[in-house]
Amino acid sequence: MPEESKSIWKPLVDSYGRRHDYLRVSLTDRCNFRCQYCMPSDGIEWQDKAEILSFEEIEKLVRIFVRLGVRKVRLTGGEPTVRKGIVELVQSLGQIEGIERLLMTTNGTSLKKIVIPLKQAGLNGINISLDSLQRDRFQRITRRDAFDNVMVGIEASVVAGISTKINVVVMPGMNDDELIDFVEFVRNRPIQVRFIEFMPFGGNLWKPERVIGYAAMKEVLESQFVLNRLPGEISDVAKEFWIEGFQGTVGFVTSVTDSFCEGCNRIRMSADGRLKTCLFLPNQTSLRDMVRSNASDEDIANAIRADLSTKWAGHPPMNNWKQLDQLSMVQIGG
Repeated sequence: MPEESKSIWKPLVDSYGRRHDYLRVSLTDRCNFRCQYCMPSDGIEWQDKAEILSFEEIEKLVRIFVRLGVRKVRLTGGEPTVRKGIVELVQSLGQIEGIERLLMTTNGTSLKKIVIPLKQAGLNGINISLDSLQRDRFQRITRRDAFDNVMVGIEASVVAGISTKINVVVMPGMNDDELIDFVEFVRNRPIQVRFIEFMPFGGNLWKPERVIGYAAMKEVLESQFVLNRLPGEISDVAKEFWIEGFQGTVGFVTSVTDSFCEGCNRIRMSADGRLKTCLFLPNQTSLRDMVRSNASDEDIANAIRADLSTKWAGHPPMNNWKQLDQLSMVQIGG
């Protein structure tokens, strides 16, 4: 192989020396929930089926990313399980040599039926969104009455023996008084509960004063528990803690008040195949269009590398935050 061709397939490193080995793939912008922090109250205009990457196109692009050094892949949405054939896609991706961790973020409503097939297909871990342990609050936040299905899905994931995490977006006056309840929920369950700071996306009415920061959340929990820090890597999304006598652990995703941008190793691909180098930067190259125009793997790899070179060092502080696109979270992918 010529030296120039070899260089194309070197690991993905941005202008700040950060190696990117974690790809998040949105399978759809559609969701059976309407969560307040994720989607505007009046909804969004769904993309046409023809605009969305086919599973064959996803597999082709994932293979290119793996050649570029990606070792961890997460399937997101929207709600990824609303796509027919999700188990077959997981099986196809799970057979790609080089992927070390294949994960999914879901609202959990379909897990009872498919979690065992997903595990058998090669899925290593599941993050399940659950923003309240109270049925009425859950319905108010998600705008759907599906609390029982989610709880059954969580238990099914645990019973199946798959690594399970719960994602909780913490919002004032909505669920911020449930922090201790969530930690108690994982006392006898091998689950990590992750408290996520409220982040700004199109249509979710974000304001700095609506952010309950990591320090404040940690202080509440430390009034009840002794939190012991778990060792981690610079690229970790969450600051993780263990509590003596607990099966479960606690994590804090501190994107707003204490960002982890300096160690970011993540790159995203939207459901329509656009590259997104940061949650808070606009979408860039359409890899879908390149695939459909029969671009070579090398040209696609060069386009990925070129986009990554424009990634910023990090998002601005909370009080200076400006949205650089108007996409809602459901359109971006978790």
